Amino acid sequence: MFTGIIEELGTVESLELLDGDAARLTIRGPRVTEDAAHGASIAVNGCCLTVVEYGGGVFTADVMRETLQRTSLGGLGKGSPVNLERAVAAHERLGGHIVQGHVDGTGTIASRTPGDRWEDVRIATSPEILKYVAEKGSIAIDGVSLTVTDVDDASGTFGVSLIPTTLELTVLGANKVGDTVNLEVDVIAKYVERLLTAGVIPSSVAGGNK
Repeated sequence: MFTGIIEELGTVESLELLDGDAARLTIRGPRVTEDAAHGASIAVNGCCLTVVEYGGGVFTADVMRETLQRTSLGGLGKGSPVNLERAVAAHERLGGHIVQGHVDGTGTIASRTPGDRWEDVRIATSPEILKYVAEKGSIAIDGVSLTVTDVDDASGTFGVSLIPTTLELTVLGANKVGDTVNLEVDVIAKYVERLLTAGVIPSSVAGGNK
């Protein structure tokens, strides 16, 4: 599990396509490899990956082709900056929100509007993702825990505001309009939907009785 609080801005050393349906991703991240171990989990732009090799401030992870196709990781190349976060330990503070590292889909940066002390960013995504996004709710964008400022179903977009620290210390500061970002919605919303669909939660509890 992760919290969406980025620890380090890493750099892709290589993305090597392997025979079959996999690839090997090597990333430089001195901070997240300080206590690395074989089998440890590190989130890369919000995708939970498993360390298979490490040393000298660099770690390598195997990535399935499906992950490359369903997330923004397939578009990475040598020198690409990436958000990095180690799995949270049980005794640590949950600074952001519960992030699983299981990307639900991607979005596209639709607009960026600079402010005096922050920047408003709009993300366009599919209706399948947008239905889980709620105003003042939490969402992870490229692994960054953010609060949704508003949702516009008509345009298929939602907004977030980025403070100077987020702009400086994550890839979101350099992303441009049109760039693809990984999205993970709040896991609680998905569980509630599943319980409602399965009939576990009566409609009266869910607001069916007026």
